[in-house]
Amino acid sequence: MSVAMLESCSMSTFDHSNLNIILVGPMGAGKTTVGKHIAKLLGKSFYDVDQELEKRTGVSVNLIFDIEKEQGFRVRETQMLQDLMHERNAVIATGGGIVVTEENRNILQETGHLVVYLKTEVKHQLQRLKRDKQRPLLQGTGRRERLLNMARMRNPLYESVAQLSFTSGRTNPHKMAVKVVNYVLEQNKEDEQSSQ
Repeated sequence: MSVAMLESCSMSTFDHSNLNIILVGPMGAGKTTVGKHIAKLLGKSFYDVDQELEKRTGVSVNLIFDIEKEQGFRVRETQMLQDLMHERNAVIATGGGIVVTEENRNILQETGHLVVYLKTEVKHQLQRLKRDKQRPLLQGTGRRERLLNMARMRNPLYESVAQLSFTSGRTNPHKMAVKVVNYVLEQNKEDEQSSQ
């Protein structure tokens, strides 16, 4: 797989030494699974913003939503994102709603690391999330309509913060990770050649 297989890529350059790769996209796009594969392939550390938040607080994201509502959760999420930006040589999977906060979008746009948008369609989200009982914004009925509404609002925001995007669809997570890794390695090669 080569860079030609990429769906989109900005022409902006970024520092590849100790590069962090940050995954954004809707819930059910495979950010955590793909992120773990990328980390393994590149020998990087892996962090999931929601999982790290649960480790720090000692409670589930669901409970944070119940007690502090979405607004309280978003404050904690921003702090965790800021903290993880100090990591080096890491792959960071973000929550689907990370982009709804302007401060988070600014952090992602100014990070200097590679932000990758994993796109997916609502039909694939419904398939992957049909047994999910954990995500606060999916509780109750009307999942399809809620996912469609979120997609309308959030998809342009994911686009605005990402330098690179792929459609995950039904693609095997390992194959998706290989696409991202090939891009990073190809960029490294081009940077080395241009500096000679």
